[in-house]
Amino acid sequence: MVDWHLVKEMKPPRTQQEWEAEFRKYQQFPEFRILNHDMTLTEFKFIWYMEYSHRMWGRVVGLAYILPAAYFWRKGWLSRPMKGCVLALCGLVCFQGLLGWYMVKSGLEEKPDSYDIPRVSQYRLAAHLGSALVLYSASLWTGLSLLLPRHQLPETRQLLRLRHFAHGTTALVFLTALSGAFVAGLDAGLVYNSFPKMGERWIPDDLLAFSPTLRNIFENPTTVQFDHRILGVATVTAITALYLFSRKIPLPRRTRMAAASLLAVACMQVGLGISTLLLYVPTPLAATHQSGSLALLSAALWLAAELRRLPK
Repeated sequence: MVDWHLVKEMKPPRTQQEWEAEFRKYQQFPEFRILNHDMTLTEFKFIWYMEYSHRMWGRVVGLAYILPAAYFWRKGWLSRPMKGCVLALCGLVCFQGLLGWYMVKSGLEEKPDSYDIPRVSQYRLAAHLGSALVLYSASLWTGLSLLLPRHQLPETRQLLRLRHFAHGTTALVFLTALSGAFVAGLDAGLVYNSFPKMGERWIPDDLLAFSPTLRNIFENPTTVQFDHRILGVATVTAITALYLFSRKIPLPRRTRMAAASLLAVACMQVGLGISTLLLYVPTPLAATHQSGSLALLSAALWLAAELRRLPK
């Protein structure tokens, strides 16, 4: 889909003529001319419906936020703090949709100075994913805050350290998931398909091949994969340490369950990541690994919610 209309695009092409007209529009862009020049109309329909489904699902998500929020607001069921939260969430939903089109648009632009294949900007992809993660995290945290009763936990020094450790670990999980957008955007999962070494070396020769050096962090596929590996190892190490530390503190059963779940999901996610790499990034496994990052973030938020401080 090479254009964006909030309402008009909700109706897909139906006749052969409409499909051919849509295909001709796609043929004007670099992705077709350089990458998919031998694509048939049937193949085009497949990728078109993939994008169409994603956009329509985004609209369903938006309505799932906005319509109940408007109804609850009108009924007077929202407290003043909750009204601010609801406005922020609905604003994030709208922003996410605009950011999605801004990302897609980058894959349609002419880039005469680039020798790379046409693709969306990894920066915009990371922004789109980051925005989605913020929206999801804020929604989950709001729900957990409303549904889970706070524990009567004694404010000891150990508990304070555990709470700070849990917050830091959650931020690390978020950062690792966000770095995955750069891996996906640059196809960085295909440059070194071995583990734990990258090829025959622990630190590859082309780690800092780009100039200036800072470009490597966001634009060099080797560096992007290396960073994602380091972040992944750091995340699972932090989660393991967090779990072991939590065992030394008397905690409620539900909180212990959250800590154990976080460790279990982290181990599963590491296994998925390594398998995806070694098997040359098959799409179903890569999608499962991406879903695993959301499950891991959810478990981290759950534990952080369990450790909330009682209001004074």
